[in-house]
Amino acid sequence: MGGQESIISTDNITLILTAMAMGTLARILVLKEDYRQYPSYPNGYMIHIFIGFIASTLGAVFVPALMASNWTAVTFLSLAIQQFRDVRKTEQESLRKLENTEFTPRGDAYIDGIAKTFESRNYIALVVSISTAAAMQIYKAPMLILDVGLGAITGFIILFLLKRFSKGKKVGDIAIIKEAQIEVTESKLLVDGIFVSNLVGTDNAQKMLLKEAFAVTIEPNEDHYRITLDNFGQRKAILFEATRTIGVKRYHYARKDFESGKTIIVIVPLIRDMNKLIQAVKKTPLLESVKKSHALMDANVTSGE
Repeated sequence: MGGQESIISTDNITLILTAMAMGTLARILVLKEDYRQYPSYPNGYMIHIFIGFIASTLGAVFVPALMASNWTAVTFLSLAIQQFRDVRKTEQESLRKLENTEFTPRGDAYIDGIAKTFESRNYIALVVSISTAAAMQIYKAPMLILDVGLGAITGFIILFLLKRFSKGKKVGDIAIIKEAQIEVTESKLLVDGIFVSNLVGTDNAQKMLLKEAFAVTIEPNEDHYRITLDNFGQRKAILFEATRTIGVKRYHYARKDFESGKTIIVIVPLIRDMNKLIQAVKKTPLLESVKKSHALMDANVTSGE
């Protein structure tokens, strides 16, 4: 017994632990509770960090397994990918069950975008872990601290590149958001002279809208951005972020003026803070399902060039 070689060498243990730590750290760094307040903590954090840890572990053992000609490691990666896809489905189901409890629904397009984001962040943990392990395996620094440092630096570089690649745009990047003036004429609600609704005929409704309502206009920077902002799913996402940020006391509207290209948001809020409303609209993500490349649309794709 004493003359047998150990099942796994000290170098491999160091490699695996370093790669696991870097992958898990990468998952923690991209798991932030932002203005959307999702995921909630602490249970939401625990679930996603644990899944990120599993992804990091699979990535950490992948390189030593390949070096040992253990091709079952590829099978484990394929199983991991299937598990990450199940994470996306679980997120979608969970958010859809909460739709009728929100001030306004997120909408299927927004839910799909959130679910894909959390699936992709598990891949970030996996890739960072594999990259860290690969760097340590290839270069093998003479000192342990240098070996670990090389792996950590490689992991941080890969994390930086992946975050840059996966970073999406927000509404504030393509549009100008301004405070707007509310008018009530007979039973019609107007914002900056643009018709919004004709269902405000009662005195109480008119008084509430004139006294307490907030309104903003969203005007695209360029004409082709109207394609994105005109999308119903994108407008639902904007209204959801607005109402989630300042609450809704009674009325909320999201309307599109096709002549001017402006989108109008009207809310009677619980928190009377116009700046928070504007910031919520600006920071609403542009949904991947509605984005279009203006440059690609200009290309003559039918010519074969």
